[in-house]
Amino acid sequence: MENIKNKKLLIVDDEQAIREMIDGFLRKDGFTRIYHASYYAEALELSRTVKPDIAILDVMLPDGDGFSLLTALRQFSSMPVLFLSAKGEDEDRLLGLGLGADDYIVKPFLPRELLLRLIAVLRRIYAPPKEEMRPVFTLGNRIIDLESGMVKSASGEQALTAKEHALLTKLHAQQGGIVTSDMLCQAAWGDDYYGYENTLMVHIRRIREKIEADPSAPTSLLTVRGLGYKLMVKGE
Repeated sequence: MENIKNKKLLIVDDEQAIREMIDGFLRKDGFTRIYHASYYAEALELSRTVKPDIAILDVMLPDGDGFSLLTALRQFSSMPVLFLSAKGEDEDRLLGLGLGADDYIVKPFLPRELLLRLIAVLRRIYAPPKEEMRPVFTLGNRIIDLESGMVKSASGEQALTAKEHALLTKLHAQQGGIVTSDMLCQAAWGDDYYGYENTLMVHIRRIREKIEADPSAPTSLLTVRGLGYKLMVKGE
């Protein structure tokens, strides 16, 4: 959150009391790089020079309106924008969102609500994506490492192919439960999976050769006749 709260914020509202109120609770929450504008032209100039990371725009301004201001901003900036407005009609809200605003908040508003919505937008736009950790699990005397795509045993390591990896990931996600052939085919080949049923059987066989002590008598990757397959992982 530190990098998010270091972002530059622009508050555009012709009412000084509202600007100061927003500024106050934002600073209390840890934001420090806050800029103010009370006019359309001033907001446009600050946006060009300061290059804020996010803006809170009032819809009604003395020398224009927030909708026109957003359209002008979009000529040179893609920063996220939240509208504040005393106009709560659906048409105005849809207009603002349709112009590319990230949120639309109606006055009067709770400061905490504005703060939470602002942080939600900042997180969505600027927070680094979390790396998805793939599971590591054991089948018999083999370690299946889906993070590295390897099957490890006393005799060495074997790499999983992309299709094998996709199938094992899907099976492990529903371990102990039946995964239909259609679901597995879609996981490996996407929406255009029709006609891959026989190919699926080949891949299942190859997976068993890597994870089973005896591929012809599997104990971990089981066939459920007429339905699909299931992966049995002990201790999970």
